[in-house]
Amino acid sequence: MNKPTDCFVLSNGVEIPCVGFGTWKAENGAQAKQAVLDALNAGYVHIDTAEDYGNEQSVGDAIKESGIARDKLFVTSKLQNRFHNYHLALGAFEETMYKLQLDYLDLFLIHWPNPIFFRDHWQQANAGAWKAMEELYKAGKIRAIGISNFLPRHIEELMKTAEIAPMVNQIRLCPGETQDELVDYCRERDIVLEAYSPFGHGDVFGDNTLQSIADTYGKSVAQVCVRWSLQRGYLPLPKSVTVNRINENIDVFDFELTAKDMDTISHLPGYGGFHTNPDLTNF
Repeated sequence: MNKPTDCFVLSNGVEIPCVGFGTWKAENGAQAKQAVLDALNAGYVHIDTAEDYGNEQSVGDAIKESGIARDKLFVTSKLQNRFHNYHLALGAFEETMYKLQLDYLDLFLIHWPNPIFFRDHWQQANAGAWKAMEELYKAGKIRAIGISNFLPRHIEELMKTAEIAPMVNQIRLCPGETQDELVDYCRERDIVLEAYSPFGHGDVFGDNTLQSIADTYGKSVAQVCVRWSLQRGYLPLPKSVTVNRINENIDVFDFELTAKDMDTISHLPGYGGFHTNPDLTNF
């Protein structure tokens, strides 16, 4: 990956830019809108949001104001946990499109596999939501469909009724948290891995080992984390609302981490935090 517009190719042939701009916790309104505008100005062409983030309207406003041609952008959103059945998913998607002010979505994901609202019948709930997403995909309203936070057991259940396999699984992947078994499972099935929270909980910024590695390359810890994700074959989704950091986080295509540094970062002792068990969430 040598530039921001380099792409992963999904199982259906759709190209997805190799670094996305994350918007989790970017507050709806001026903050989220300006952050997305700054990201687009910095060269990001892949924007990731979610119904649950509550900022789709601001993301849509920024895209519209940017004036960038729609076919030059890749926009992702995710199904909110309360809408896991066929009819609810269709309605939620229409609301997403209204807020984003778009005619089609590039990627739509089921955000969590086992929400507390459907815990006693999550398999059937996911099957219904996926059926709706498959129909939207076949109708050309979504270019690709996928999942987030799904473990192998959730994917196996989904595939009992699915006609189309997920093309993406967006999961927590960061220094010290590589979820190797899940990653291998997805890769064997041609499912692209997106890495949300590539900086973990932020503890990486205080890690002396990472800082030392960053100093060696004349880069920041954040840049090293993004570069590590790319070299691991993940698609990172760095998030910031600070313009300098937004620009910095995409400036990762002029250096390459050594195999030794890659291994060191992969085995840091949990500084990035660990994934949440989706079967035990309270949301």
